[in-house]
Amino acid sequence: EWEKTTTEAGTEFSTKFTVPFAWVNRQVLLHVEWASSAYEIRLNGKVAGYCQNGSNPADYNFTKQIREGVNNLTIKVLSNPASAVLESWTHPSEPALGSCYVFSQPTIRIRDVETRTSIVEGRINAEIVVAVRTEALNPKSARIQFDLLTPAGESAATGHKDIALDMRREDTLRFIATIPAEMLWSAEKPTLYTLLLSTRTEGRITENIALKVGFRTVDALPDGRLFINGKHVELRPVDLPASLDEESLWTLKMQGYNTLRLPAGPVSPDVFALCDQAGCYVVRQTPINSSASGTSIRRDGNPSNDPQWGPAYIARAEESYHTAKLHPSVIAFSIVEQSANGINLYESYLRMKELEDSRPILYPDAGGEWNSDPLPPLT
Repeated sequence: EWEKTTTEAGTEFSTKFTVPFAWVNRQVLLHVEWASSAYEIRLNGKVAGYCQNGSNPADYNFTKQIREGVNNLTIKVLSNPASAVLESWTHPSEPALGSCYVFSQPTIRIRDVETRTSIVEGRINAEIVVAVRTEALNPKSARIQFDLLTPAGESAATGHKDIALDMRREDTLRFIATIPAEMLWSAEKPTLYTLLLSTRTEGRITENIALKVGFRTVDALPDGRLFINGKHVELRPVDLPASLDEESLWTLKMQGYNTLRLPAGPVSPDVFALCDQAGCYVVRQTPINSSASGTSIRRDGNPSNDPQWGPAYIARAEESYHTAKLHPSVIAFSIVEQSANGINLYESYLRMKELEDSRPILYPDAGGEWNSDPLPPLT
């Protein structure tokens, strides 16, 4: 439950939460799904976080600042942040917050998961990449166990790997499974596996994670054709409605649409999960729209060509990628909703290609320039 207080600087959302004794030797994090604007976080009266991009979810590690027992949390959604120049879309009439929750992980923990799919000589390799991090001040070791279950609950692959980390270090583990072609994810047959991950330290299980994952390949040819699992697909796009439930999505599919263009503002993670389950392709939108600044490409014109805004552009592109990369429904990324071209969009395109070079990276207003992969117009 939030208590709201409106000030000239913004709207404060305040609440209390309790940290149990069992969390004392663990990591304590806050998850903020989205906010209608940039925001500042205060924990027990002290600044504990700040976010310029409220459209993407974010996690904050509060381990050093929390105390056992009752803690006071305030999230101030700012009225006129500097980042507003990148958000030329209609905001909610009232400042708002998405889902927020506090959670706990062990000192050595799974920080991130990614999947990759490749077809080599007819064999389909499903790769699971697990990022493991330790916050300990002394070396730590752990065993990471993975189990991949079919939709029917049967074991498709299992295994484990041991990892040793120095203090406050991170490393990645890779697991490979072979899956049959008929179990690839597609819009026609959206097959989802259940991935179970567990962390065992000092002989006991300290963490369990369950994720829904799908495996498929995406290839964009220079002539603009798109192939999913080696088969050519025609994209029939539609803009995402203001709200989307399962019934609405099936209605869109019955009308012949198979691709959703997401808006530039906040998007609930439930939308991605729903598209994974129903079999609908998604173009993930980076939350940038600087159209209110006009179309000038001069340095003091549109922020897309102002190097001072470069880090913000690249950060938003990276965040939009990382929050959607695990969803098989996401088959392309757009680095901006609407903007004049410029150095920051060139750099954003290159950065996205460094993160992944299989899914197409789009820029609707590229006008034939190189920072947009060839695809038929999504109109």
